[in-house]
Amino acid sequence: MKSIIVALVSGTLFGIGLDIGGMTNPANIIGFLDVAGNWNPSLIFVMVGAIVVTFTGYRLAFRQGKPIWAASFQIPTKEDFDGRLLGGSALFGIGWGLAGYCPGPAFSALTLNNSGIFIFVIVMLVGMLAVNMWDKRAVEVTA
Repeated sequence: MKSIIVALVSGTLFGIGLDIGGMTNPANIIGFLDVAGNWNPSLIFVMVGAIVVTFTGYRLAFRQGKPIWAASFQIPTKEDFDGRLLGGSALFGIGWGLAGYCPGPAFSALTLNNSGIFIFVIVMLVGMLAVNMWDKRAVEVTA
């Protein structure tokens, strides 16, 4: 139960931060990506802020030795680049550039009652489900 509460509080704070930073407004993202036109540099400040918070948070957390409510830290160990990573990154970037949303801000923007964001989130979830089903099928075929 503690981990669910921590996840809920963390996700809520993340969503509030995205909204305060203007990242739930797709015009800000598209403006940042439009370097040849009416460029909006605001995303740089959000990224720098995120890097500072993450760097500080990791330093403080690792100084503790282990998490407060878990047996150990869950740190990604995969270091190789493969087709899935490159393809997923490309799809993420294309979707972000076309729609101005990525998953975090899209979920945060659901509170804005914009029909376009509901369509985006539904299509995003269908895509995630399709990839999950594809992965399970690939494992069954190779087994």
